[in-house]
Amino acid sequence: MGNHQTRILAVANQKGGVGKTTTSINLATALAAVGRKVLVIDFDAQGNASTGLGITRPERRLTSYDLVVDNVPLEEAVLSTIVPRLDIVPGDENLSGVETELASDPHRSYRLRRAIHAYVDRGEHTRYDFVMIDCPPSLSALTLNAMTAADALLVPLQCEFLALEGLSQLLRTIEVVRTGLNPDLEIQGVVLTMYDRRNNLSDQVAEEVREFFGTKVYKTVIPRNVRLSEAPSFGKPALLYDYRCSGSEAYIRLAAEVLQRERQLGAV
Repeated sequence: MGNHQTRILAVANQKGGVGKTTTSINLATALAAVGRKVLVIDFDAQGNASTGLGITRPERRLTSYDLVVDNVPLEEAVLSTIVPRLDIVPGDENLSGVETELASDPHRSYRLRRAIHAYVDRGEHTRYDFVMIDCPPSLSALTLNAMTAADALLVPLQCEFLALEGLSQLLRTIEVVRTGLNPDLEIQGVVLTMYDRRNNLSDQVAEEVREFFGTKVYKTVIPRNVRLSEAPSFGKPALLYDYRCSGSEAYIRLAAEVLQRERQLGAV
């Protein structure tokens, strides 16, 4: 993994409703659309990334729960999606029990990292350019596993009042992970979501976030867009549901920015 042929990005923010899953599935779709091979790991007990990529409950025979609790090889849990070059390890409600089930394991935070690395290091399988981990809205054992496995974090941040509130806790958690679990973890970028250009507050929040994070904030902002909200109920990412909508266009631009940053790091 040292040559970073596969880049692992965790999409994380302990606040709910900021667009983590929307970002995970639409950014993954946009990356796949430009020829990258992408794996999404649905690491949230709600399983919304799986639903949003058209994976029904009966199809989720093996999930990310089985990877981290029962050490099932990653390739056994991978499912193809309706998007070419985009696969998923689905998630389901069993993930809510991971904290309890792994409580006695001193190496519990490395479970996902081991599963991903074992897959990539075996080498006989098709390599992914990106693995994207859709984290739950909490700083739980699942999120720690994702951060320990990841090369970098992508942090969605909603353009709303007190958007930065609570981020200090996320930043402290990142430092804890860097100190004890994954010293190479970095923030790949912060993406502003649910931006409403008619609302002065959105501009104020964007300015405040850019002041706080500087160049870590992507230039692309994700607008508040009805089509983005509708798409998951049809089991499709927005880019398939309506590729001309403003939300889809924004995620295509975001994918270009992510790739540009990865190139600057020499990672892709």
